[in-house]
Amino acid sequence: MDTNSTAKAASQTSAKAEASQGKSKTANAKPHPEVLSAQVKDILSVLVVFRFINALCVRTFFQPDEYFQALEPAWSIAFGSNSGAWLTWEWQHQLRSSLHPLIFGVVYKAVYSLMTWLQFFAPFKAFILVALPGVLQSLFAALGDFYTWRLANEIYGVESYAPWAALWMTVLNPWQWYCSTRTFSNSLETTLTVAALYYWPWELLKDATVDKKEPLQLSSSLNSLRTSLFLAAIAVLLRPTNLLIWLGILTFTVLRFTLDGASPIKPTIIAKLGREITVCGLAALAVSVISDRLYFGFWAFPPYKWLYFNISQSLAVFYGKMPWHYYLAQGIPLLTTTFLPFGLLGLYKTSLSFSHHSPSKTGLTSLQSNILRTISSTLLIMIATLSVISHKEVRFIYPLLPILHILAAPYALAFFTTPSPSTPSTSSKPVTLRHKLFLANLLSVNLIIAGYLSLFHQPAPLSVLSFLRSDFERLHPDSLSLDIKNTGNKELFALFLTPCHSTPWRSHLVYPALRARALTCEPPLDTAPGSVERETYLDEADRFYRKDGEGRYGVGFLDKEMWPADEEGKRTGELPRYIVGFEGVEGLLREFFEGDGKDMGIQLERVWEGWNGAFNEDWRRSGKLVVWETGRSG
Repeated sequence: MDTNSTAKAASQTSAKAEASQGKSKTANAKPHPEVLSAQVKDILSVLVVFRFINALCVRTFFQPDEYFQALEPAWSIAFGSNSGAWLTWEWQHQLRSSLHPLIFGVVYKAVYSLMTWLQFFAPFKAFILVALPGVLQSLFAALGDFYTWRLANEIYGVESYAPWAALWMTVLNPWQWYCSTRTFSNSLETTLTVAALYYWPWELLKDATVDKKEPLQLSSSLNSLRTSLFLAAIAVLLRPTNLLIWLGILTFTVLRFTLDGASPIKPTIIAKLGREITVCGLAALAVSVISDRLYFGFWAFPPYKWLYFNISQSLAVFYGKMPWHYYLAQGIPLLTTTFLPFGLLGLYKTSLSFSHHSPSKTGLTSLQSNILRTISSTLLIMIATLSVISHKEVRFIYPLLPILHILAAPYALAFFTTPSPSTPSTSSKPVTLRHKLFLANLLSVNLIIAGYLSLFHQPAPLSVLSFLRSDFERLHPDSLSLDIKNTGNKELFALFLTPCHSTPWRSHLVYPALRARALTCEPPLDTAPGSVERETYLDEADRFYRKDGEGRYGVGFLDKEMWPADEEGKRTGELPRYIVGFEGVEGLLREFFEGDGKDMGIQLERVWEGWNGAFNEDWRRSGKLVVWETGRSG
């Protein structure tokens, strides 16, 4: 994914426009290729800077997968199995591809080696390592924005204002600001998907009666197809559900459901597609298999394990069940926020109106109409399929957001500019803004949402780790090496009595000698779906937060599991220097340490507290996050 495809953008867009519709009635002189080349480079540069700033501004916790499905295994790759990384059950049972964390692991190792060679002092190295993943992800986020704009140019033409509307929508979207620079596999999947869509040879959807030239004859078209297929294959290996997008694209390309014109697809084209899909798929698979072999130490195929545990064993529902309409009622609105009306209008105009309109009535060429119908119908098919699965998250449909932006772009453009062009997708007439007050309010809402979520909603899970790491540096200046052999066996520095995975882990604690313990939430892997054992299973965090008949929780867990008494009545279990928890647990901690656990000699003292947002949907995470000192030290 680079900017070397500039010539392709200029020549291919021009060729497609001339082949499918001749000269546009509204088109002026096309931009010079050198102008386009400079424009492409400038846009990418601005987006990289913008997303870098974005990454630095996101200071809040969203979901644990951001860290435990990427950065913890990456930390293990970079610094070894004894580095203190927390590898969840998914990595122990090979459900995840190592390709995603490998990217961060290699960068971790390279940057740390450079800093060691330059003899940077340990706290500064730790600071850089904590910030590094966000900086790297900002590059992927910028490429996602960039290819959204390029794909819109491919569809609407370089003379249209619609691609610029798509670019502004992706830049100003609160979800993009909040999530695109986070290290979710879904974020990288989104970038890979929109880049693959850009490189896909859309000439396969043209009307053969208008352009009789057979597709995929030029070497540039074949190379573009190969790039698309390889990127798509990597996205599928990262997230197997991404296959739904490409099955939809391929089905509409070959069978032309709801599409206009005669198909250019011949048996030779189908054979060529089959050959390239096989070769590119096997190439991506080889890269993945070798990476997994090196990471796990034996041959593994994560997509199969993912399907087995999540579908056959129904373990996904252990992490929540959502109603069938979740993506319609919450998923798409959360992705698009204030741009939702334009996205819905774009979907209606392109995919729900299946009658074949002529270009003169729709303002689109046959090829443009076919591309838009294909991507919108693919979007609906993916949402419908994922809606059948019980466990749902907005992130799972994140790769569809660039499509929504592209579908919405001409209608947002027509609403906010004047004169409203009759052909908003192709018009190049000068326009001016209208509905300025409405636009200002819309952008203000987006800014407020993005600002609150990225700065003020759940910042404490990150800032508490900065406190612990800084305090460890003060107390143990001789144990700041990332080489576990040189750190010694230090005290249990922190005990987290929070819902499991409420904070990042080694990617923010950094030092292996900074030993910490947290409540776990491993799923019931050894139980059968629908069994009594499965239904009654409680993980460690559930047992801690389980309430008794009086609405009390926690004390029994501390007494029986965390620090149980032996036969002589002496408390066992390691005592930490600090206990970390949300302020709701303070009462039960004091009740235990002043009651049954009084002989432990613990005197709790608040030493740090952090505001964690105005609201939280989980009662267990309500209130401030607090650090209590126990009076014990190693």
